[in-house]
Amino acid sequence: MLIDSHCHLDFYADDLAEVLARAEAAGVGGMLAIGIGDGPETMHRALEIARAHPHIWASAGIHPQEAHRADAGALAKLAALAAEESCVALGEIGLDYYHVENPDIATQQAAFVAQLEIASAARKPILIHCRTSELATPQAKARFGTADAEADLLALIEEHWRPHGIPGVMHCFSGDREHARRSLDLGFYLSFAGNLTYPKAAGIREAAKFAPADRILVETDAPFLAPVPHRGQRNEPALVVHTAAALAELRGIATAEAAEMTTANFRRLFPSTV
Repeated sequence: MLIDSHCHLDFYADDLAEVLARAEAAGVGGMLAIGIGDGPETMHRALEIARAHPHIWASAGIHPQEAHRADAGALAKLAALAAEESCVALGEIGLDYYHVENPDIATQQAAFVAQLEIASAARKPILIHCRTSELATPQAKARFGTADAEADLLALIEEHWRPHGIPGVMHCFSGDREHARRSLDLGFYLSFAGNLTYPKAAGIREAAKFAPADRILVETDAPFLAPVPHRGQRNEPALVVHTAAALAELRGIATAEAAEMTTANFRRLFPSTV
């Protein structure tokens, strides 16, 4: 059995039942539905899906692209969602200096720290979103200057999260071996998505081989980032089997062993899902 540790199920407005049926047929026995919605006013949608399906769990969070909307009301709503049993994590949250239209750095960092406080109070793990600034658009580089989203993120985690001793997940891990080491040292799990299968993802594959067996997850980030051989198509949880197979090949193990390993890791990280 596989667990898709990060998918946006509320994005399937027209065919969710069919998507879930295909996942079950592919051997995907559980999914973590990410509750960011289209912004804070709809971040509850993943919880609604989870309440209706015992093999689906949910998160809730305010994406860094929506950080300017993390006002007192939105944070209060998030705290209420975080208290629900079906909500096993906060996220995806983090920093993103990738697009020029994203909120300014101070606004993003304030929203991130506020959500860390909510997560620590709820004793729930966090799901981290972070795009490396070196890949940012030229316009964003001009706006955000020399600031580095990953460096800023790790510094904030070190100060505001690590002291609580609660783990978290580096969602759609896209760094290299050194980035992996830093994340692992902070107590995070690494979740690998479809980009692990892309030809130019040498650094990600090196990190997937380097990471300890008990700190690895697999995900789709569906409907985004479909793996090879479906790259460019709409992604969905059933396709996590391709990422698991690629992970297994990299680590020299059977796909069934990779499935068992990543499922056990998910259950350990989120014990309420057992």
